[in-house]
Amino acid sequence: MPRDFTGTYQLYHQENFEEYLKALDINVALRKLVCLLKPVKEVEQTGDHMIIRTITSLRNYIMEFDVGVEFEEDLGPIDGRKCQTTVRWDGESLVCTQIGEKRDRGWTHWLEGRFLHLEMRAEGTVAKQVFQKKD
Repeated sequence: MPRDFTGTYQLYHQENFEEYLKALDINVALRKLVCLLKPVKEVEQTGDHMIIRTITSLRNYIMEFDVGVEFEEDLGPIDGRKCQTTVRWDGESLVCTQIGEKRDRGWTHWLEGRFLHLEMRAEGTVAKQVFQKKD
């Protein structure tokens, strides 16, 4: 059985995030601003149904899905695009594939102790964020 990701997590560390945003064609001013944000992730998991909320002082993004079921994802709040998205389990990791204008786009979430890891991929660029679980 996959791990339960339910919880609230605060950004702890990130690597290569500005380059990832550049690969998504985010303009330089917005990239600089976004890199200063300290997002909170709220995850609700009921079996294979997931709601992942990314909350910042600039804007919020909510992703709701059933693991293994393809859906059209509106990434308007992020980069103005839509894509066909599928999230699946790979062991205890959630692996997302997003098919659209950007090649090799997707992400992987996994837990290590109290830390939620996120690896984001697009156009050959990889960024990493680590979130610490709040009590």
